[in-house]
Amino acid sequence: MNAVVRSFIVLALLTSTARSGPLAYGICQTGCNTVWVACVTAAGGVAGVSTGGAAVPASILACNAAQGVCMAACVAAGLSPTL
Repeated sequence: MNAVVRSFIVLALLTSTARSGPLAYGICQTGCNTVWVACVTAAGGVAGVSTGGAAVPASILACNAAQGVCMAACVAAGLSPTL
């Protein structure tokens, strides 16, 4: 598994324990997107350019899947009570 994809997973796991409400949600999304751009760049692509399909390398598809997991974890951070 790609090291950047592992970073996504770790970030997703860490953000699910946040308890700061909407602010945590925004920070989490920024973190997910920053790591996603780095992942796609490391895979030899340009973030936001590929439209999908058979021509997209598997490594970029893995970056996209990891971003989905990370963004889902952000929802948990956003719905947590504000302390």
